Amino acid sequence: MTESKDVTVLCIFDVRQELRDYLAKGLEEYPQVKLIFPDNTEPETFLKLAPEADIVIGWRPTEEFLNKAQKLRLFINPGVGVQHLTELFSKITQDRKITLVNGHGNTYFTAQHVVALLLSLTNKIIPHHTWMQEGQWRKGDADAKSTPLRDREIGLLGYGAINTKVHKFLAGFDVNFHILKRDWKRKRTESYPTPITKYSDDEMHKFLEAIDTLVVAIPLTTKTNGLLGKKELELLGSEGLLVTVARGEVIEEESFYQALKNKTIAGAAIDVWYDYRPEADSTGRKFPTKFPFYELDNVILSPHRGASPMSDLRRWNEVIENISRFTREETNFLNVVNLENEY
Repeated sequence: MTESKDVTVLCIFDVRQELRDYLAKGLEEYPQVKLIFPDNTEPETFLKLAPEADIVIGWRPTEEFLNKAQKLRLFINPGVGVQHLTELFSKITQDRKITLVNGHGNTYFTAQHVVALLLSLTNKIIPHHTWMQEGQWRKGDADAKSTPLRDREIGLLGYGAINTKVHKFLAGFDVNFHILKRDWKRKRTESYPTPITKYSDDEMHKFLEAIDTLVVAIPLTTKTNGLLGKKELELLGSEGLLVTVARGEVIEEESFYQALKNKTIAGAAIDVWYDYRPEADSTGRKFPTKFPFYELDNVILSPHRGASPMSDLRRWNEVIENISRFTREETNFLNVVNLENEY
């Protein structure tokens, strides 16, 4: 048994029984941890329980909730994206010390999805599958030929938890890697899986001119909103392929559509979008963008499912680890969000 202070952990979402059991087992070394899984997930229930919480796990706390949670010292957002939380926590933490962390437990799956999208794009998997469904047997290269990955210049925009894994997964192909990241000063604890060419964030155009395959996996912040526009897509070039698992707004919506429609770039695979509450059209269809990407033949559309499978329990291990560290009165939490940098 580990001796330490009592800690109350409140989950502000509907926690399935399997996950309740997994969290409890992962923390069984710490009997002083009280896990609260409200069966009633109405906002009023969370407000009532808020004053008890030392740690809160969830995605979308309200300002009213955080003001009620005066004991709160650690907020765990189980997903990677925190763009919806940074402004709120910047305000709340002006006179309170609360650490915000995000979750990297799904980044393996997201990196896997990047590779799947890229290979589907290069190998024209979807059109040939569709033709076979229609009974069109062995349509060939004249209709849709594969694009070899061999000798491609792969550009990784951002080198966080997702693109570090993408780099590792693609390292077995005969390709060259280029990496643009904001901060090269932070020391890596492991070596790169291949040789790389480094670019700083003020070398975006040089980076894009050097590559023909771009993987976008950066957080959405005030600085990255609209980072890739008409000029940047032109620099990627007519042979350029783009896979994005960043938030949609990182790439200008109209510029992206026009670049694909006009074949300014060769193709894209898109897992992130611009309107997550689309209105149904007259036939009941819902599209998460105001431009008809779905009409294009050089696009793979994916409904923001890179984090699948959501049922995987090991993704919660880092949540267990952060609660354990808090209970041991440590402060070196995993994946702490820098509110000034917005990620």
